[in-house]
Amino acid sequence: MSAPATHETKFRVRYGETDAQGIVNNSNYLSYFEVGRVEWLRAAGLSYRDLERAGYGFVVVEAHAFYKRAARFDDALVLKTSLADFGRASFWFEYEVLRDGETVATGRTRHGCIEIGTGRPSRVPEEFVARLSGSAP
Repeated sequence: MSAPATHETKFRVRYGETDAQGIVNNSNYLSYFEVGRVEWLRAAGLSYRDLERAGYGFVVVEAHAFYKRAARFDDALVLKTSLADFGRASFWFEYEVLRDGETVATGRTRHGCIEIGTGRPSRVPEEFVARLSGSAP
């Protein structure tokens, strides 16, 4: 299974994700992005759980979110997640949140690979690199 160029996740805004004005609180977009990453990895045949069992973790070292339109309770949203770039020890994901085809927010996160036991930086595991490059069986 090779990595998807873009993975789409559909969801609805829950009431508890909104603020007093009825708008999705900006901090929730980082949670949405996390859902997108997990689903993107799953579609690529990888999982955080398996990577953690192998002794690796991917930590967010940088996050950006750009808000273009307000999302509100019960809005049906689509989150598009794609791998933007990867190197020996880190990689970037990009995100686009849409409502009815219109961009609500975009974002980007950078992740560093660490050894869970020590917390020290590590190279991205070969299996992960193989799946990202399309050379995995």
